[in-house]
Amino acid sequence: MTRSTHAVLAQRRILVVEDEYFIAHDIAHALGRLGAEVVGPAPSCEDALALVTAEHLDAAVLDINVRGQTVLPVAEILAARGVPFVFATGYDRGAVPVAFRSVPHWEKPFNPDHLARALPEVLPRRTR
Repeated sequence: MTRSTHAVLAQRRILVVEDEYFIAHDIAHALGRLGAEVVGPAPSCEDALALVTAEHLDAAVLDINVRGQTVLPVAEILAARGVPFVFATGYDRGAVPVAFRSVPHWEKPFNPDHLARALPEVLPRRTR
């Protein structure tokens, strides 16, 4: 039985960390159309860290370089908490530290709708 993307993302809280306004907007809009509740978008690592510590999150979409800072501290916290995430970045896979090479990677430019539809693959199944 296949899971519908809308059903999987419905009411899931997805953090978006992206400093480019239009890209952040497009990702958030694509996720929202599929029923996700977007947390952020966070335009800085500081904002992202504040959201990670204050909010319940089901998943995250992370740009690797946000305003000249690496998002890896955010990724480390998410990984430690078992929150799945993907990288959506201008960097190629070679720029991703070895510890995060298994994390799904979307290289810019990408279609935000394709990313949103693929995100359920990193989410665990809901249990009732």
